[in-house]
Amino acid sequence: MITGIILQWYLQSPIAVSIVIFVVSGAVFFMIGALRNFKSWKWAPLRGLMMVITLITFGMMLTWLKDVRHQNHWLGKSYQTGDMLVARLEEPLVAKERSYKAVATVRHILKSGNKSPVSGNIIIYFKKDSINASLRAGDRILIAKDLQEIHNAGNPGGFDYERYALFNGITHQVYLTDKGYEKLPGNGLPWYQSWLLQSRNYVLSAIKAHIKGAKEQGLAEAMLIGYKDDLDKSLLQSYTNTGVVHVIAVSGMHLALLYWLLNLLFAPLLRRKKTKWLHAVLVLAFLWFFSLITGGAASIVRAAVMFTFITVGKQINRNASIYNILAVSAFCQFCYNPYWLWDVGFQLSYAAVLSIVVFYKPIYNLLFVKNKILHAIWQLAAVSIAAQILTTPIALYYFHQFPVYFLLSNLVVVPVSTVVLVATLVLVLLSPIKIIAAFIGSLLNGLIWWLNTFIERMEDFPLAVWWSISINLAQSLLLFVLIAGIAFWLMAQRKSGFWWAMSSLCIFLLIRAASFYDAGKQQKLIVYNANRYAAMDIISGRYYSFYGDTEALTNGSVMNYVMNPCRILHRSTAEQVQKPEYSGNVVLFHNKKVLCINQPLRKSIEAAPLSADLVILSGNPRLYISDLLKKVKPSQIVIDGSVPAWKARYWLRDCDSLQIACHNVATSGAFVMSLY
Repeated sequence: MITGIILQWYLQSPIAVSIVIFVVSGAVFFMIGALRNFKSWKWAPLRGLMMVITLITFGMMLTWLKDVRHQNHWLGKSYQTGDMLVARLEEPLVAKERSYKAVATVRHILKSGNKSPVSGNIIIYFKKDSINASLRAGDRILIAKDLQEIHNAGNPGGFDYERYALFNGITHQVYLTDKGYEKLPGNGLPWYQSWLLQSRNYVLSAIKAHIKGAKEQGLAEAMLIGYKDDLDKSLLQSYTNTGVVHVIAVSGMHLALLYWLLNLLFAPLLRRKKTKWLHAVLVLAFLWFFSLITGGAASIVRAAVMFTFITVGKQINRNASIYNILAVSAFCQFCYNPYWLWDVGFQLSYAAVLSIVVFYKPIYNLLFVKNKILHAIWQLAAVSIAAQILTTPIALYYFHQFPVYFLLSNLVVVPVSTVVLVATLVLVLLSPIKIIAAFIGSLLNGLIWWLNTFIERMEDFPLAVWWSISINLAQSLLLFVLIAGIAFWLMAQRKSGFWWAMSSLCIFLLIRAASFYDAGKQQKLIVYNANRYAAMDIISGRYYSFYGDTEALTNGSVMNYVMNPCRILHRSTAEQVQKPEYSGNVVLFHNKKVLCINQPLRKSIEAAPLSADLVILSGNPRLYISDLLKKVKPSQIVIDGSVPAWKARYWLRDCDSLQIACHNVATSGAFVMSLY
């Protein structure tokens, strides 16, 4: 099934081809099993092949059907510039730095007074000083501004946001001021969504009322129901760097704890046969309610599906293999959304559970401890080590770092966070009793403060994080082969596993050595697409020199999502001591002349004509391209991210009419030029 999902996404095969192959292979599969003449063992390989082909094409069909672009009423098929839209807000507004953000579902398009039904999700950004304070989830608005298709920023090594949005059914976005929309009467939110939002708001209000610290409040909200809008970004990075971010992300650990509490609470129902079924119903109802109120992330749904199968299995006295439960839970999730295959949380969740199932017992059996306290500590350590084994290749591939002290941090944080999670749940349940809720809230505030302080101090330990690890997909897969080979060698006592492991390690090291060799020879200039900032790196070998706005270096979003991924990709992790020759607005590097202009011409350039390999336009200077060409002869013009959009459009139009090559990073992504 996974093979079919991957094939469909990258090949984009027509649905008719998948249907035909699915019907033929399925028919042959059932025919071999049903007809007497085909029941001989010699037909078993053909039947197995037909089953595999059926599952592959089934995965292809699901992937095609889930793609919003293939829906008959998708808004992208009928929307044109100038059309007005009727949309419904699907979530409460989320505060950003300069705007409020919300996901909305487009219900109708208005063309010349005619209303046509459409479907599709969009992201709406409301300007902060023009937002209607009464807007809430379910409200309908009339949008009178043109939509923009979602595109990637185009920075090397950057996150593929366009694909991420498409996987969530979102293809367009719009920025609205008070003149760009009008609130319509009525609220179109279904009753069950409204009830879930009210329940979520009740939980948030209870936490905010009794936990006073901002950081402590944000952590409690994130741990209990996965609400991260109030979570301090620097604190989140600290938890990531120390290897315990899983306690913040609502995951299987949280649901397992809730499952244990529910089993304990409803245990009396198991004493009588007549109420045994009620136990399963109540446990599953609370589990799925919790899963939905947290937003239904892939990792939490995975755990909910697994516990559902476990609970149902107990009811019918069938204790299935944990591997089968993992497989069938993944199968069910892919049936609902095949694009969860690319979800990092989904991958890490399944890798962690599978890793614990495979490696926990062998690791635990390495050490025998009599003391009960030390035994409990060793059990937790064994779980942490086991979970880290299969999640490491995934974490290195996506996050490019490894928390060195993950074992120490988990030994402290996991038990403390468990107490915090249970206490927060009790706080919400007892919030109507003000005296008790206030007492629990004050205790929680202190405990969370201590936990946050411990994590922030641990982050400052020497060599706490192994930074800037760059591996590609092939290397990540080779690490899995290495782990599987060593496990097969040690656990199954098979020498073939050792040779598989050593072969994959050799190939991994060869790829890594080749990448370091290439990195040592690179000479590049990169103009980043950094919104509102001028930012440029000149990379020489494994060193870089930065030019641009110093404010960009203190902006966490620009550093973490724009520049750092590119530097990690190019293995340039240290700034060069000797920078290229820089005189005024001209940078000389390997005989390449780069001219940076952020002021009017009369102040930034001499009267004599000047030749330049590259001209970079920044900021908002009073400048006409025709005047620029009188004083400069550029081979290429680049408009960086600090230029206002309206001015960039004028410059692009002028360059086009004057037949000058022009690259606008805001619309075309980062500009990369070789300096050889």
